[in-house]
Formats: sequence, structure tokens, C-alpha cells
Amino acid sequence: MTIEEFKQNPKTKYLALQYEELFKSDPESAKYIWDQMEAITEESGKNDLPDEVKELILEVRAGAGGDEAALFARNLAEMYGGYAQRMNWSFLPVDESGSESGGYKEATFEIRGKGVYDALRYESGVHRIQRVPVTEKSGRVHTSTASVVVMPMRKKNDLQINPADLELSFTRSGGAGGQNVNKVETAVILRHKPSGIMVRSSSERSQLKNREKAMNILEAKLVMLEEEKQEKALSVERKSQIGTGDRSEKIRTYNVLQDRVTDHRIKESWHNIEKILLGDIGDIVEALQKASGIMAE
Repeated sequence: MTIEEFKQNPKTKYLALQYEELFKSDPESAKYIWDQMEAITEESGKNDLPDEVKELILEVRAGAGGDEAALFARNLAEMYGGYAQRMNWSFLPVDESGSESGGYKEATFEIRGKGVYDALRYESGVHRIQRVPVTEKSGRVHTSTASVVVMPMRKKNDLQINPADLELSFTRSGGAGGQNVNKVETAVILRHKPSGIMVRSSSERSQLKNREKAMNILEAKLVMLEEEKQEKALSVERKSQIGTGDRSEKIRTYNVLQDRVTDHRIKESWHNIEKILLGDIGDIVEALQKASGIMAE
């Protein structure tokens, strides 16, 4: 196995980071860590590797830019939905909070399919669009942002959640613009009091199913939060910044006037924004995979 493959495995990820750091000063000692990682991998098998994760949660949230940001958040959601269709993945809404302009204040989607996490794991971060809004009479270019978070849904994790730390409430499922679409309180709002994380699920027709889905998403968020803390604690400089999971990092700009999409992490650009926003992001996905040394099978 390669060091990148060890970094993909949750059970060897942090040993791999330690190996990279130690190898610079003491290759002989680093070999001991390498042997440990190989032993762990043999014992656990390949089922725990993220490339075996066939389900993820994708969140989009409007950032700076008012209505334009909300419209851009919807553009991004539709882009990933279009890509999922091209890849024969399922793309299902979990919860959607619409804006009056027809955009998304925030929205959560469940995506399932072979290679889904490998393909979309590098989409987390701040996306920026530069364009002239339809309502802009002077032709002035506006800059708006939306954030994307991608979370793998792993079947097994060691996370233990104290039921006393959870606060559960119910509400009616809502449609675009905030209007209610049914009279039964089936939507579930789940809040984890220690972390302040709040999850809402409204796609299912029963409270029970929405509660189960909300719980699964909460677990994924807490696991992601813990992994981020451990990575920051290690303070290891990586050879590649691809896939650091820094949700505050501006990763990509969509310049409509110049018909150009630029990923700032790998300093590469693509043209034909119209097709890209319809889901034609295969070239972008492949470029990011190559830059990180990870290629989907």
C-alpha cells in the first residue's frame, strides 16, 4: 500500500501522518510505524477504506451575497445532482430551506453509489461565483459565496452519544420560501447540546424515519468534527492541501463573464460554466483525484 492509501483508512490515518513527519528526520524509526500500519490494515481488511464508502451527506449553504448567494447555493446543489445522475447515483433531499428568490438558504442531500466519496470528498469548502444578477440593471458584477460540506456515512464507528445530550423537537415539513407543505409535524430537529450541532430531517413521511436519518447525520458530523480536531492537534504539514476538509477555505471560483471555473488548490481552470453547473464536473473531479494521488477504481 502507499502512504496515501494508509491516510484514507480511518484506523491508520493518524499513524500515516506521524510516519510522514518522522520520516523526514528518522527513516529507521518511521519504518516501525509503517509496519504497524500494515498489520492494522491486514487485520481490518479493506472494507473500512473511504473508497468503500458508498453513501455521503452533502450540505450546501448560502454565504455572502444575499439572494444571489442563495441562488448560487441552489446552482451548486443542482450541479451535484446532475453529476450524480451522470454517475448513476441516487441523489435524495434530506432537508431544504428555500429563499424567496427560489434559491437555498441551506439544503442537505443524501448521495449513494459506487465511488461517491472518492469523487466528491474534495468539494468541501467555500465556492465563489462572479456574475451579473438578473436584477442588476447597471450590469455590475456581483460576487457571492456558498459553502459545501461533504460527510461520509460509514456503517461502523466507535462514537458513543449520551441520550441526555440530545434535544429533540418536531415541526412541519416546509417547501421553498418557507411555506408548509403538510399539516403533520413529521420533520425532526435534533440538537447535540455539548457541540451545538443541529440537524434537521424532513424528507421522510414519518417522525421515526426522520429521527433515524437525523441521528445518522449527527453521528457523521460528530465524527468529522473529532477528525478535524485530531488533525489540527497533530499540526502536520502535508505535501498536498487537497482534501484537508477546511470548510472556511475558498476552494473554487466560478467566473461567468469569463466562462471559467478555477480551483485555487491546484491552480487549474476549465471553461463552459453552463455545462459544469449542469453537472459536467468529471474533469474537475479527476484533476483533484490526480493531484491528491488518489484515483477511483
